[in-house]
Amino acid sequence: MSRRTKKPKREFSKLILYVVGAVTVGVTAFTLIMIWRTENLEPLAYLIPAVFAELATATGFYYSKAKAENRIKLRKLYGPEIYNDAKEI
Repeated sequence: MSRRTKKPKREFSKLILYVVGAVTVGVTAFTLIMIWRTENLEPLAYLIPAVFAELATATGFYYSKAKAENRIKLRKLYGPEIYNDAKEI
C-alpha cells in the first residue's frame, strides 16, 4: 500500500504575491506591445506606475506578515524571557 504525501498548503500571502507579480509582468508586457504598435507613450504614465504600486503594496504586506510570523516562531523556540523584542528604555 502506498502512502500519499500531502503537499503543504500554500500560504495565502504567497498566493497574493505570485498573482500580483504575474499581473505586473502581464500588464507591463501588454503595455510595451501596445506602445510599440500604436507608437504612443501615454500608457506609460498611467498603467506602469499603477501596477508597480500594487506590487509594492503586496510585497510590503507579505514581508510584514512574515515578520510577525517569525516573531511568534522565535518566541516559541527561545521562550518569551530570552527572546524579547520589546524596546527597553
